[in-house]
Parts: sequence; C-alpha cells; structure tokens
Amino acid sequence: MILPAMRCLWLLPLALLALAGCGNIARLDPPPLRATESVPFLGLPNARFWLDGDTAPLTREWLAMQDRQVAALPPARRGVLPPANFLALSGGGDNGAFGAGLMVGWTASGQRPSFDLVTGVSAGALIAPFAFLGPDYDPQLREVFTQVAPTDVLIFGNRLRAVLFGEALADTSPLYRLIERHVNADLMAGIAREYGRGRLLLIGTTNLDLGRPVFWNIGAIAASGRPEALELVRRILLASASIPGAFPPVLVDVESNGRAYQEMHVDGGAALQLFLYPPRLDLRAAPGRPQPRERTAWVVRNGRLDTEWSSTNRSILSIAGRAATTLLHFSAVNDIVRVYLTSQRDGVRFRLAYIGADFTETRDQPFETNFMRALFAYAEAQGRQGGRWIEALRPIGSIDTTAPR
Repeated sequence: MILPAMRCLWLLPLALLALAGCGNIARLDPPPLRATESVPFLGLPNARFWLDGDTAPLTREWLAMQDRQVAALPPARRGVLPPANFLALSGGGDNGAFGAGLMVGWTASGQRPSFDLVTGVSAGALIAPFAFLGPDYDPQLREVFTQVAPTDVLIFGNRLRAVLFGEALADTSPLYRLIERHVNADLMAGIAREYGRGRLLLIGTTNLDLGRPVFWNIGAIAASGRPEALELVRRILLASASIPGAFPPVLVDVESNGRAYQEMHVDGGAALQLFLYPPRLDLRAAPGRPQPRERTAWVVRNGRLDTEWSSTNRSILSIAGRAATTLLHFSAVNDIVRVYLTSQRDGVRFRLAYIGADFTETRDQPFETNFMRALFAYAEAQGRQGGRWIEALRPIGSIDTTAPR
C-alpha cells in the first residue's frame, strides 16, 4: 500500500510549480556542461559512470575487474572464472526493509552467493554496501531497517514556509547521522579490499542540473586512500535516497580548471528505479581474456508489482498523487523489463524477488517501526526458504505475477 503521505513526497514538487520562484537558496554554479562528464573526483578517472553516455569507461572498469579476479586464481585455473552473481537493489523508501530482510534470510538458508557486482538506488543504496560486504554485515542490515523510527530518518518542519522559502519539506539530518554511524572507516576498508579482489559496488544518483543518472564507483573511491573519500561516499548514499522536493538535494563539491563548483544530486529513482549495467555494455569475453562463464542477475524490487486499487477523489492533489504513484510504479516495471531483456541477450540467468500480494501490513506514515519490522520478517522468511524468485517474465514486455516462483 502506498500512503497518501508518501504519494505527496513525489507529488508536491509538481503541484507547487506555480510557487517555484518564491524562494531561492544560494549555491555555487554547476560545472560547465562540457566538463561535467570528464571532471575527476578525488583525482580518479573512474569515480563514476554515465549510463546514457559513453560506455567505454565502464567497459574498461569491467575488464579490469575481471583481470583482478583472474589474478586471484591459481595459475592452473586462470583460463576459466567461476560463476558470477550480480545483485540489483531498487528504491522503495521504507519498503527497503524487504531487501534487507531477504538478504538476512538468504544468509540463513546457506544459499546466498557472493556478488561480483552490487548496484543500489535510493533505499537499495542503503542496503547495497552491507549486501556487498556479505553476511558479516547482516546485523547492520537488521538494525538499520528494524530499529529506526520516522524521526531517525527525517524531520518535518513548517511545511508552508518550506514550500515558499526552502528547498525541501523535510530535514534529512537524522538520515545522514544514521549513514554516518554505519558508513565508517572499517566499512570503507572492507569495500576497498573487495574492490581489489575484482568486485564492483555502484550507487546511483540523479544529477539534477543535467537531468541524468550517474553511477558512483564506490570501491574505487574507497580504495583511493584520499581523506575526503569517506565523506563523499556518505553524501552519495544520502543523495541517492533524497526524494526531490521532499528531501533536500545534496550538493557535491567539485573543481574544474582551478575553479570551485557544486553539482546538485538527488534520489537515483528520479531517473531509474533500479539498474544492473548499461545495455550497451558488452559482457562477451575480449581477446586474451577468459571465456564467458555462468552469470546470474538477482533483481530485488523493494515494492510490489501488482497495482493497487484506490478510489481517487476529484481534487488536484488526489488526481496528481494517483498519477505520480502510477508513473513511479510503471517506471520500476520498465526498469525490470529492461534488465530482463538485457540479461536474456547476454546469456545471464535472471531472478526477480518482490513484495507479494500476501503481505498485507499497513502503516499510517512512512518509516513506521512496526511496519518495517513486519516487512523485514516477511522477507527474511522468504530468504530462509531460498527466496521466491521469478525466473522469466511472461509475456515478454510485462510481468506476470502469477508465474511459477
């Protein structure tokens, strides 16, 4: 169930466009358009990638990842790599308790693999670092998604004043403190270590100045050794979960040609609800590299796939809110279909998990503790059973939620 309050988080920026000029908060200029794609962060040429741009940088990173995996193998086995597993975690707000519970239950089943690639958007971004580092971080997943209350995530102030003179309805400093507590030097060291072993962790945000999705290479940032890396990763995670208009955008400092600029980043879900890798990325073996191996894409939709009936009142807020909800729902469906078709093309096995219609708990406001605990427990039980994974979309181009699981 999508609450009216949660609908309004996405709806309000649309409904109040007429007031857009009433307030303006100073910021540094964004980088020049031509410099944006190539500007380095922390001096790294591979700190981030653009899904809708040149895929050559990500292709190079992918091949380098594979080379590091090969280097870790005994010499006699360097022609064949073991099976690979990719994990894509979608957005979903407090529904992120589903993905977190699924990971913990999956660990208990003894069937959870190690993931060569983990991607996360919004709520999925908050799960992704822990899922990437493996079962040792299950306690953190349980804490973040079952021990928080609404005030541990956001604080609402004077909403009229925020609309007229602010940049967001809510203050997300509690969410930043939650991220700060868990994303620490030890976690960064673990991510850097796994990056060196040939594993990738990508977090998606939306560059609002450009209106484009960007994917941050968290492993390369963590492995940079730069003192600013920890704060950058924290701000990336905060940005990925910052619904525009509802939560403040995150400004990321950058320098180009000796001048300081700021990029404005918001929720990755403003562009994509989930992603795995760009369809233009070629996963086939390059000359001189190991032959293709078995690959599996595990896609976790932190939300439902069935549409929910709702009586819509004849008012601007009700009509626009229902339309926004529908738009977001089918945006997620389309992202899943894109990942499925790309996986089929590349010979990657596809597995999909989501919140089923059998989960019937409700909440009166976002991030209610009891709701998140119930959803976590629901998903954990699925994980303990090995998960209820859809292996194919039938018919192609849509999702049949009655398909065998």
